[in-house]
Amino acid sequence: MIIVQQKPLKEIFEMTKNLKKLLIVGCDGCSSVIQVGGERQANILKSLLEINRKVKGEKDPSAKAISILRQCDRQIVTTALDPIIKDYDAIVSLSCGVGVQTIADLFQSTLIIPAIDTKFLGMHDTKADKFHEMCTACGECILFETGGVCPLTRCAKSLLNGPCGGQANGRCEVGGWKNDCAWILIFNRLKERNRLDLFTKFRLPKDYRVSRHPRELSFKAENEEATEA
Repeated sequence: MIIVQQKPLKEIFEMTKNLKKLLIVGCDGCSSVIQVGGERQANILKSLLEINRKVKGEKDPSAKAISILRQCDRQIVTTALDPIIKDYDAIVSLSCGVGVQTIADLFQSTLIIPAIDTKFLGMHDTKADKFHEMCTACGECILFETGGVCPLTRCAKSLLNGPCGGQANGRCEVGGWKNDCAWILIFNRLKERNRLDLFTKFRLPKDYRVSRHPRELSFKAENEEATEA
């Protein structure tokens, strides 16, 4: 899941000042799941924008709040927004950066305002009510070799060949000994599975060419390669 967080209201108010017609667009994808960018949050932000202007003695914006299935899908965005976008001065997006850029690319003459900061790819721990960063989308997954624990992401130093000297009792020195050492987790996982041969395997330095930006993926090409193999 893409983990997002709403920007400070002061920043949103500043970006939307002097704009009379606002379309606040929530996203029913990741940002809705974590209750940051769904329809309810879009309506709340609409109310807060109106209250802010009333307090300042300014004229209320002509604002409308909606939500669409996914802002990262060009077809969905076009179908939902094309009929109404001409009626607004700007769109306030409650989506990750991908959604914001998708709308901005489709409607290049319209001002797109991001109300959300994109943080990381994470897992939701519902019991602790926390989100944990688990993946950096590096493009070359080695989770088979590391017992399902990503060292690039969960090791503070992104080490690929075992722990450094900065761990004690399974805890990492980075962050004040609060976080688990990823490589101790990996060792324990592999030991439990009787696969410590993978722990001692030497890994070459990360080939960052596979994660060179910007990246793209063609499902058609991938399927053709899989069929030929």
